[in-house]
Amino acid sequence: MNLLIGNLGHVGVIVAFAAALVAAYSYFQAARGRALGDVHAGWLRLARGAFFVHGLAVLLVVGALFNIIHAHRYEYYYAWSHSSNHLPVHYMISCFWEGQEGSFLLWIFWHVVLGLCVMRFNRRWEAPVMAIFSAVQMFLVSMILGVVLGNVKIGSSPFILLRDFMVDLPVFKMNPDFVPKDGTGLNPLLQNYWMVIHPPTLFLGFALTLVPFAFAIAGLWKKELTAWVKPAIPWTLVGGGVLGVGVMMGAYWAYETLNFGGYWNWDPVENAVYIPWLVLVASLHGLLLWQKRRTGLRTSFTLVITTFILILYATFLTRSGVLGNASVHSFTDLGLSGQLLIYLGAFTVLALALLLSRWKSIPVSPKELTMYQPELWVFVGATVLCLGAFQVLATTSIPVYNALLGLVGIKSNMALPADQIAHYTKAQLWMGVAVAFFSGLAQIMWWQRNDKNTLIGSLTPPALLAMLGTALVILLLRYNKLTISAPYVVLLLTALFGVLANFGTIFTLLRRRIQLSGGAVAHLGIGLMLLGILASAGYSNIISRNVSGMVYSREFTEELNRDNVLLWRNEAARMQNYDVTYTGQYFEAPGVPGYINKQLLFPTDDEYKAIARGPIATDGKTYYKTGDTLEISPENTYYRVNYKDRESGEQFVLYPRAQVNEEMGGLLASPAIKQFAGHDIYSHISSVLDPRKEREWSTPTEHTLSVGDTIFLNDYFAVFRAVEPAHEVAGLGLQKGDLALQADMIVSGERRQYHAHPVFVVRNRLIGRVPDEVDDLGVRITLNSIDPEKGEFRFGVSTTQKDYIILKATEKPFINLLWSGTLLMGLGFFMSLRQRNRREQNGALPAEEATEVLQPLQQSIA
Repeated sequence: MNLLIGNLGHVGVIVAFAAALVAAYSYFQAARGRALGDVHAGWLRLARGAFFVHGLAVLLVVGALFNIIHAHRYEYYYAWSHSSNHLPVHYMISCFWEGQEGSFLLWIFWHVVLGLCVMRFNRRWEAPVMAIFSAVQMFLVSMILGVVLGNVKIGSSPFILLRDFMVDLPVFKMNPDFVPKDGTGLNPLLQNYWMVIHPPTLFLGFALTLVPFAFAIAGLWKKELTAWVKPAIPWTLVGGGVLGVGVMMGAYWAYETLNFGGYWNWDPVENAVYIPWLVLVASLHGLLLWQKRRTGLRTSFTLVITTFILILYATFLTRSGVLGNASVHSFTDLGLSGQLLIYLGAFTVLALALLLSRWKSIPVSPKELTMYQPELWVFVGATVLCLGAFQVLATTSIPVYNALLGLVGIKSNMALPADQIAHYTKAQLWMGVAVAFFSGLAQIMWWQRNDKNTLIGSLTPPALLAMLGTALVILLLRYNKLTISAPYVVLLLTALFGVLANFGTIFTLLRRRIQLSGGAVAHLGIGLMLLGILASAGYSNIISRNVSGMVYSREFTEELNRDNVLLWRNEAARMQNYDVTYTGQYFEAPGVPGYINKQLLFPTDDEYKAIARGPIATDGKTYYKTGDTLEISPENTYYRVNYKDRESGEQFVLYPRAQVNEEMGGLLASPAIKQFAGHDIYSHISSVLDPRKEREWSTPTEHTLSVGDTIFLNDYFAVFRAVEPAHEVAGLGLQKGDLALQADMIVSGERRQYHAHPVFVVRNRLIGRVPDEVDDLGVRITLNSIDPEKGEFRFGVSTTQKDYIILKATEKPFINLLWSGTLLMGLGFFMSLRQRNRREQNGALPAEEATEVLQPLQQSIA
């Protein structure tokens, strides 16, 4: 039992909390009562030193927590509950943030990194901004403090010992130093490479929302009501790009890992991340409007503050346990609800109080917006984003309403919609329509600037092409006997318009040799995303329809019996345009690329080790020889499925994954995906033979055979061809003096022949038998005895259920538009940031700003 590393980690948390408190107070004193940039040098030095100490303490805590996971220190509850002995290192990284404490620590770490960047690149704003930063850090670190003062528990420590967490277990009463040999392991759904990169990206997005918030609060505090916008915009651009990409990483994880057939299920925890991103993007548009057109500053303040408050609200939703019965993704309640509410309330009250106190002093544009000004449509687009966020927020918060009413003694029966996808889609579809239309319209108007005739000329081509494209799609759908509803027609039309308008803007700027617009690229990406969502969600085609005319099982749902195909092992089945064959079960083995056929592995008492029945080779390289012991990963079974296109003859292989997990509702199936240019084939397992149960074999039927004899086995027949010495028997370890003979039998199935080699062993006058199984046919053959004088061999034959899988396969058209659109959207954000930095370095004005400056000057000269 190693207590040192836990004590170091816990001390690190305490030091980080104290240093954040000192930094917050010192930065406040450094900026107090002084103009922006004029700070008290002594307090500033103390504040910087305290924040550096805070950062070092956070790194110490990060290192200590990863050490207890990586070193399998199961005396600590966090390591025991999230890790296990057989996890590879990259999944141990996922263990770090699987728990609440680890994810808080990841968030804290990103704040340290961003705080150091603010200190380096925004020195003029350092004192007031870092005062907010340090205060936020103090609250966040308190969530993992794990200190009890009287009857009040402050935070939940990641370094609590297992014996202290499970104090009532009898084993700890008998042996307080007991340490489990293994942990409970990482949630199988999180054993995916996206879980290594998605949470850090998402939490970096969370952390980035603090920066513009801190600038806004600093601007209100120091009465710099306009100057804060310029330094806040780059951070908002980065935050919008990172958080948006992080959200879509989660969507792709769901697409690759979960088997509901999509990438977004409107789960409350998904919504809790989606809502602040919409408002963050709206706030970015507001900031750009003020900087470039001197309008919408009050809106910018409100949206920037709201974004961060929504991040805190999302934290409360997902970590307080209030969504425990509404979401499969939410954390369990660790008793932090009170702290989370204080955290949310403190910054909400601070921000609102400052904003209201300065509201009348915030500059307002004297100009009225007209319909020919792009500012109006940018503002309308931002409003649409906020309305879309509000619709999701209002429904997602239903469990919160019930909890609040319960606190005052009112029993509420409000429930989330039974069909959440339909509920949210009704409103979000129209938000998509508006976003697509305004993103195209505003971009064109932004670069045309109030010239009515030029504007009409610029809008006409994308509008006409969008209508033509929509008409062609409708005709194509009707030709294929598919329908499209009126809302989908409108979404298709506006999404095409948004794509074409932004593509036209990009082409025009390139032709004029003007720097490419990052905004146009981002909006182009959003248009493609909408088209991808429309095509893949609205026109997914199930290709695994049951055309056999039989019901697989009356215990199955109607959908499972209707939309799935039954595949017997090594027997081809027709599935729309494909011939599909299930060819067996496979495992992963560390160090061996690809998958290993289960038939090549002989199980041992240790489920994580197996003995090779034959050479295990990939691409001509042999990794294990017959009889070698190798490590395997038995948690997941991969089912090899061959697809063959009957028209083109093209073939490919998929390995959908499944595991039987009672704690998580039975069968956990993850899809396998074959990507084509125009569609994906999405396949997942719906039912399998339960691998946890021993196969029930029939009572053996005995047959006495001579070489060359034939016997019938149910619907099959077998020929006893020969008997020969066995030099290697997997799992037996033949020794000198042992006698081992193996029979060679050919079993003829419906479509192919199989070799079976049951073995008869004599060692130290003791007889042993190693049966052989033909899994495809459900046949086991045992060589029971040998009569060398008569040349007769006695075999025992048992039968069992043939191996099968029930598979669901879906064709998802044009889903690559969604993923490529996501990349373009993120690229657009970062292009805008880079272009902005270049302009500031060169001291140049953007083209549209230069026009605004030069036109009045030219008119006055004239």
